[in-house]
Amino acid sequence: MDPAQACPIAPVVDLVFSRWTTPILWTLNEYGRQRFVELQRRIGTITPKVLTQRLRQLERDGLVTRTYHAEVPPRVEYDISPLGRSLAPLFHSLAEWSPNLTKVQAAREHFDATEPAHRRP
Repeated sequence: MDPAQACPIAPVVDLVFSRWTTPILWTLNEYGRQRFVELQRRIGTITPKVLTQRLRQLERDGLVTRTYHAEVPPRVEYDISPLGRSLAPLFHSLAEWSPNLTKVQAAREHFDATEPAHRRP
């Protein structure tokens, strides 16, 4: 069976939730058009090489737009595309769910305290 048919959200998860894709899209959605350095500064720990790679992929996927301004010095800005912006409700739902992370941590601590070592991940 085709994995996409078995779980229709799997391709979406692969597209949107890779290591740096979510922070890039969330930042552009929340703060709007950004220059490369501004985007890197807001995300924090991403390297310029990885940010460049992810932005190119997101542009290719139609989730981000890149605008080149032919001025001195040249200026490039990135923005979330309308297709990327259609993910905003998903981002907001995940942000609303994020307080549950303390419950996840508590569940992990309980599991680790009560289960034998060979059963722990």
